[in-house]
Amino acid sequence: MKGQSRLDQIMDYLKSHNLVTVDQLVSAISASPATIRRDLIKLDKEGVISRSHGGVTLNRFIPAQPTTLEKMQRNLAEKQAIAHHAATFVQAGAAVVLDAGITMLELARQLTHLPLRVITADLHIALFLSEFKQIEVTIIGGRIDDYSQSCIGEHGRRLLRSINPDIAFVSCNSWNLERGITTPTEEKAGLKHDLLANARRRILLADSSKYGSWSLFCAAPVDDLTDVVTDSQLDDEVCRTLRERGIALTLTD
Repeated sequence: MKGQSRLDQIMDYLKSHNLVTVDQLVSAISASPATIRRDLIKLDKEGVISRSHGGVTLNRFIPAQPTTLEKMQRNLAEKQAIAHHAATFVQAGAAVVLDAGITMLELARQLTHLPLRVITADLHIALFLSEFKQIEVTIIGGRIDDYSQSCIGEHGRRLLRSINPDIAFVSCNSWNLERGITTPTEEKAGLKHDLLANARRRILLADSSKYGSWSLFCAAPVDDLTDVVTDSQLDDEVCRTLRERGIALTLTD
């Protein structure tokens, strides 16, 4: 097989898998391990892929935050399943922090039967939950981010640093084992960091398509989390590593 054709096959395989090993590529491409390794070195030098102890991923840098409308159109079934399971962690009377985003809004819809204290940055979540009298809603305040219709800035960060919630649910557009939870802006990174900081239980809700991507600013390392809830397409090696680090992992169907 010609070199460029083989490289194209490797790229196609990586696009449909979050993290792959040399052995997987050998089987999929029908090439020798030495040939695959040479190809991966070439792609790594070109900045197309990232190599780690766990395997190889596409170099998926996210320079800007997607809009709420864009996020609504991606992996909605997976987000709903993740939110449905996440709701089982919440007990009546709990103080819960909800990050902004579509998965968080789906989670809010699962909590309306409970008496709760909810703190959120998301305008949609705050307005929705305010209709339910048994739920006390606090919106953190500050400047409104046009992309996510949520609050950002130091005002909200001060409030988050002053509370000690039972559970904080954080969302993201990108995360991986090496870089942690990342965001395109420093403001968002700081907010997510403070959202998690004082919570007894710190839970990432993110469908598997978010894994392997990264942005410029780190909000928190993966080891700061107590739990991750994602879908069953997350790579087996990543799942194993998370559990070895003592992070409770739930894979939804």
